[in-house]
Amino acid sequence: MTLLMQQPGRIGPLRMKNRLIMAPMGTNFSTSDGLSTERDRAYYEERAKGGVAAIVTEAMAVSAGGRAHNNSLWIYHDRFIPGLARLVEGIKRHDCVTVGQINHRGALLRRMVLNMEPVGPSPWRNPNTGDEVRPLDQAEITEIQEDFVAAARRLWQAGYDAVELHAANGYLFHQFLTQRINKRTDRYGGSLENRARLLLETVHRLRDALPDFPLWVRISCTEYCDDGYPIEEMVELAKLLEAAGVTALDLSGGTNESPALSRFCIQPPSMPRRTLEPHAKPITAAVSIPTIIAGRILSPEDAEAVLASGAADYVSLGRALTADAHWPRKAFGESKVAIRGCISCNVCFERLTLERDVACVVNPMLGTELEAPEFIDGPFAPALVKQRVLILGAGLAGAEVARLAAARGHQVEIWEKSARAGGQIHLAVAAPDKEEVRPAWSWRWDQVQALGVPVRYGVDATSNAIKAFAPDHVVVATGAKPRPLTLPGAAPLQAWDVIANPTLVAEGARLAVIGGGIVGLEVADVLVQRGCRISILEALPAIAPAMARNNRTDLLIRLREAGTSFHTKVRDARLAGDVLHFTEDGAAREIAGVTHVIAAIGALPNQDALPAVEASGIPFTVVGDANQPGDFLSVLRDASMVGLALASDPRRSNDRSGESAAQTRPDHDPPERIMV
Repeated sequence: MTLLMQQPGRIGPLRMKNRLIMAPMGTNFSTSDGLSTERDRAYYEERAKGGVAAIVTEAMAVSAGGRAHNNSLWIYHDRFIPGLARLVEGIKRHDCVTVGQINHRGALLRRMVLNMEPVGPSPWRNPNTGDEVRPLDQAEITEIQEDFVAAARRLWQAGYDAVELHAANGYLFHQFLTQRINKRTDRYGGSLENRARLLLETVHRLRDALPDFPLWVRISCTEYCDDGYPIEEMVELAKLLEAAGVTALDLSGGTNESPALSRFCIQPPSMPRRTLEPHAKPITAAVSIPTIIAGRILSPEDAEAVLASGAADYVSLGRALTADAHWPRKAFGESKVAIRGCISCNVCFERLTLERDVACVVNPMLGTELEAPEFIDGPFAPALVKQRVLILGAGLAGAEVARLAAARGHQVEIWEKSARAGGQIHLAVAAPDKEEVRPAWSWRWDQVQALGVPVRYGVDATSNAIKAFAPDHVVVATGAKPRPLTLPGAAPLQAWDVIANPTLVAEGARLAVIGGGIVGLEVADVLVQRGCRISILEALPAIAPAMARNNRTDLLIRLREAGTSFHTKVRDARLAGDVLHFTEDGAAREIAGVTHVIAAIGALPNQDALPAVEASGIPFTVVGDANQPGDFLSVLRDASMVGLALASDPRRSNDRSGESAAQTRPDHDPPERIMV
């Protein structure tokens, strides 16, 4: 049976081979001058190979003063055309429509990025940066509109099939549309007709200059705030855009003007799948042109349900394609490999915010499409030398090494000391809204099992046992253990233990969590469900600075609403009876009635097995948290590199000759230790 998302369609003159469109998401793969590179060409081409009907490339700044990131694409000059033409050529090789999104960030420009000056409809202050926003005058408005027309013409010259105006997510057109920011009293402020004038005039200019060039517009259906524009205005705007000659509407939501509102643009796992569906329906019903919908559409079931609901005609996939370029082919049953599911961790978006290149927790090979296409999704290039590989630890890192090594032809076995596989994944999914993290583990473990990798549980990896197994290489992937806390007057519980078994803390207890990192917040999130009153104490100036900001903001809002208090720059904590004494930024503080103290001060490498491995004399690699505790991104990147690098040493061979590698090594040759 043909799926709804497999059905072909048309957007204006453009034939769509199916109903799946790649959403515009930044990469920071361009040069510092804003030129397209071979790296972003390969990135986009891989996703075209994956089967989407169309790709909307990342937002390109139309003005010399409008750069979004230090390495984002620019299109304000003709010199950008040749690189974009090569990018388009790569996409079109795979029967994929190419749409170029163009944008001006307006008030959300940042002085920290090449000293860009924030400008907007009215005087304002950027909540993200504190930068003052200067209002645009009429001459500047006209100049920006002309920049959009010139940028669209360059896209046409580069071979793009269509252009999309970015009028959503808090950027310049959106800033004019919302009365929260637009306080103008001239013809660009006040009524919806006036607030939409900047956008509609730009549309008319584009229709006049490029009448045959399909024009899409992206808008936010809702701003997700009490003083945001009502849905009735967006329905009316949609009608005005259709009347002005727009070919399709790309429906998004939210605004990036502040962390609290940005989480509705790039949603954390606490938000429902298909989150924009109810907001998109009235807009789709009001127009006859095609609509496209985004909003946490992560699985084929999500996409089918959205299309079946009538909320939109096409589905926009963003983070889902960051996680798996071949999502469409897999959804259509054209590949036997399972979809690598997005876990909504939002590390991809966070890295752009930090001016880094995009990365994906579940897809460590993201961004290497140019250098290592044979390792993107399999079948993998076989190892030149096959080895017998022993992996100690059946957690996330061990599973990643095992799946890659086994897929490349190595003989792999996993030993796990405990009675079950998964390591810390069981803690990771225990907190509220974290079940969506599970695919980071299950996708890998399913492949390990499908490859027939033997797994032994309850194994004590002694030196003699390792020698008897006679591997060519040992991978130590034994994870981490919680860092102990010594606090005068208290016997702290470990956060890991409490997350695994919340009943260790009585319902309604008054407790202090020492450590305001991700684990500290998650144990608090578990315990507020039990009615506990919680104070979180952190030595650093900020709470959970390593957590992706949208997810962090979402969790902090939830904890504050539950009455959790936060204390930073904390020193000298001690418990006297039921009173916790400490200093906060040098000032004495105390919390009375404390019944429990919970330690969440980080982790230490679990290297308990290392002496036995070293004593075996067999080459080994320490990987993941066992090497250096980190997050999913660092663990999986580390493990994937190890899994692909095994047998890079030509001295090792698959000729066992009945002897172990240790037996054939000279006594004076110490075991090799590789810390990745």
